[in-house]
Amino acid sequence: MSCELLKNYCSNLIHESRVFYFARDGMAMSLYTILADLDLEQVRKLLNKQVVDAEGQRCTPLIIAAHHGHDKVVKVLLKFPVDLEQEGLVKLNSFTVKGASALWCAAGSGHLNVVKTLVKAGADVNHATHTMSTPLRAACFEGRLDIVQYLYDHGADIHKANIFNNSCLMLAAYKGHLDVVSYLLEKGADPMQHAKCEGTVLHYAAENGNVEVIKELLNHGAVMTKNNYGLTPVLVAAERTRAAAVEYFVTRPELSLEEKIDALELLGASFACDKDNYDLTKASHYLERSMDMRYSDPDNIIRKPKFTPIPAYQNWIESQTPEDVRALRLNGNSLYNEALTVRERILGSNNPEVPAAVVYRGAIFADHANFHRCIDLWLHALHLSQSNRVCVSKDLLRFAQIFSQMIYLDEYLKFSHVEEVLAAAVLEFERNKERIEINKQLGEDTTSLQERVESNVITALYILVILTKVMKLCDETEGYRVRQLIFRLNKLRVTSRQGQTLLHLCLDSETPVDNFHTNDVCKFPCLATAKLLIQCGADVNAMDSSRNTPLHVIVCVQKPINDYLTVHSIIKELTEAGAHIDTVNKDGKTPFEAATRGVAEIILSMQRQLSLKCMAAKVVKQNNIPYQGLVPKALESFIELHGTVSRRKKKKYMRLVARHRKLYRSNLHECLQL
Repeated sequence: MSCELLKNYCSNLIHESRVFYFARDGMAMSLYTILADLDLEQVRKLLNKQVVDAEGQRCTPLIIAAHHGHDKVVKVLLKFPVDLEQEGLVKLNSFTVKGASALWCAAGSGHLNVVKTLVKAGADVNHATHTMSTPLRAACFEGRLDIVQYLYDHGADIHKANIFNNSCLMLAAYKGHLDVVSYLLEKGADPMQHAKCEGTVLHYAAENGNVEVIKELLNHGAVMTKNNYGLTPVLVAAERTRAAAVEYFVTRPELSLEEKIDALELLGASFACDKDNYDLTKASHYLERSMDMRYSDPDNIIRKPKFTPIPAYQNWIESQTPEDVRALRLNGNSLYNEALTVRERILGSNNPEVPAAVVYRGAIFADHANFHRCIDLWLHALHLSQSNRVCVSKDLLRFAQIFSQMIYLDEYLKFSHVEEVLAAAVLEFERNKERIEINKQLGEDTTSLQERVESNVITALYILVILTKVMKLCDETEGYRVRQLIFRLNKLRVTSRQGQTLLHLCLDSETPVDNFHTNDVCKFPCLATAKLLIQCGADVNAMDSSRNTPLHVIVCVQKPINDYLTVHSIIKELTEAGAHIDTVNKDGKTPFEAATRGVAEIILSMQRQLSLKCMAAKVVKQNNIPYQGLVPKALESFIELHGTVSRRKKKKYMRLVARHRKLYRSNLHECLQL
């Protein structure tokens, strides 16, 4: 790069930075001064270029100015050639919003003056984000009636829903903004529109619990229907412990006596299980009140429906009489079992809200060192979630933490429990992989799924380490079953974003270890886990994104003197399992050349016995001898292990392949079969 080009490049970077930060900080005069001195093409490039700030937002100067409510800056920018509809990535109320326009940001951040300025300049009032959220929806979220009115008056579509068919009215009701709800209803918003989950506006209002919003909706023709999980609005309110809303609903003539009983029963059960609104007094009150309603007519007692007892709840059978339910006040454990059973009966096992309360109750047991009750509850919650195909990443980590705590405290840990969690982890990986493939076929983003997989890979590794600690407790059949699971896991070839397999991570001293009890048990490199993975089919020659094999990883361990026996044993295990000591990484280094400490070099030198096949492959790679299409596919991948080719050499190599295909076929094939 010439000095002049370098100077121009640096100048552009300075201008870009200044323009963006002047816009962000509301420095209108400074911004105008710098833009006025540039030619039109430079200005166009600067104003329409996205900049990534310290918060990870990706915005143009106009978007960031609108986001921060700098009306004067926006007016300055509009004097120049700026794209009103350009989209960015912004963060608002802890949400990351992709595809947000300047108008959307102004509306969502509550800046009416900026909204007016942009609309007058011709901004599209219905420009939606990637999830089909409009500026009007953003204003409804914030409860800004003034912005809602202005946007509606200038053509905003109040009927436009997001990708979940969730309307602006639903959002306003969910947030409890009565004035916005009333305005939207007045303008013709449909109170009976259904979201994809079949929830209506009334369901969302019930979830918030604002009684005045509920009344307003009912006065405008809203009707109580069931959503996909079979829940009416009153049951939604009860599950969320919205007592005032439930009390109002049970006065309505639309509800039958049985529906009112279920609502009050669920409300009481939820008060006993809700971590944010935990209240045993209210729990007892509503459970007793609902039972009294069952017995309100001695000639027509409303019995509870039969429900199969659940082992995780100690096979609890629900109270059947007023005396039974009042006796619960004397025994906290009985009250909790009653509450969990009631919730699962009324909500249904397929309801995604059921596991949260079960997990919370289990956590209480864990805090009191009652680990086995905790595990019973958490396993039940895990199976409920997986049966409904809900992500269980957090559940798996939770198990790794409590298992580690138990081992550290020398508490008895059942092998079958660890096996059960490992099986759940394998199933989760299979579903993750399936979902990623579907998303790729549909052209959808897989970033969040890949992040989930990486999190699960690390957690699965913790579980494998824990498994090695309890293997001595298993019999031959259990050992066979768990090895089958690990074989399935290895076959899935799950990796981190850097392409590291479980074996790579197991040998890497830099592998992250969760610090909530897990770090008391899981330390890397781990010989026992490495042996288990290798015995169950882990690829000892797998390469990460830097072409490092597990052997490259272990020879780079930072403290080999402290772990001499571990490093020595792992290298021996790898080489005996077929690890090639002459494979090269992205830097062209073999494990011996990549070793960062003398101890690892000494250990590795004891294993340096190259086969003739390896030597031949190395010669092929070092001399760029054509082989692709000339040897069997299996040999192609074998040769690939033994060296890298630069882009320039690759082009030359491809020409040689075409020229010498017949010449090398027989000799090369013969040599590599030795």
